[in-house]
Amino acid sequence: MTTQINAVEPGGGSPPQVNNPNGTLNQDTFLQVLVAQLKAQNPLSPASSSEYLGELVSLTEVEQITNLANAGQLSGAVSLIGHTVAYKSGNETATGTVEKVQVTNEGVTLTVSGHAGVPENELTEVS
Repeated sequence: MTTQINAVEPGGGSPPQVNNPNGTLNQDTFLQVLVAQLKAQNPLSPASSSEYLGELVSLTEVEQITNLANAGQLSGAVSLIGHTVAYKSGNETATGTVEKVQVTNEGVTLTVSGHAGVPENELTEVS
């Protein structure tokens, strides 16, 4: 998903576009949006600095909650090391012992009996 933010400058021109191919708002994207807003604001009626501070605080809170959730997911996956699991592998179910846990762009993945890249959400049984 691509999220694009366009604004119109008071002079009629367009500021640089903010392109967000992942559809997520991280700190870099937030700063791009903030700069675009500052460039597009009316100089005779500027926005309040407290509005921007409030947006920054909200972003920080969301980032902290996301980091906490990711840490919890990683902790849960690490607790699977040494356990026998069953997981979906194509149209079949495979089983094996969890050897390692990796954090990738796709999330937490497991190495199960030498087979790396098993997404944690594809587990069907843990024993």
